[in-house]
Amino acid sequence: MHPKTRYLLTAAMDVDPDKEALFNEVYDTEHIPELLKVPGVLAVHRHVLVPLEMSLGGQKRTMVAEGEPKYTAIYELENAEVPASAAWAAAVEAGRWPAQVRPYTRNRRHTLRMVMR
Repeated sequence: MHPKTRYLLTAAMDVDPDKEALFNEVYDTEHIPELLKVPGVLAVHRHVLVPLEMSLGGQKRTMVAEGEPKYTAIYELENAEVPASAAWAAAVEAGRWPAQVRPYTRNRRHTLRMVMR
């Protein structure tokens, strides 16, 4: 984690299966690079949900996160005001994301968490 990170913004969502390749390409080549230009955005990490087996209470269990979105991006931020900034607003509307990707996303969840140090 970047030493200046004070907040983590998560953006989680599902995408229509027939748009998944476009979603991943645009996210990696356009959306993240645009958001990394925003003052206060320090890093971005993408994640995909995978099955989880773990030992808990002396038993091996398969953990099912019902309704949890498949894709999550975690944005490391310097302050909580970054997602409301004009630079952020411009970045999320840049490129193919708003017209060719966003309409095919669903089950969207956004959270902001303060880093405990």
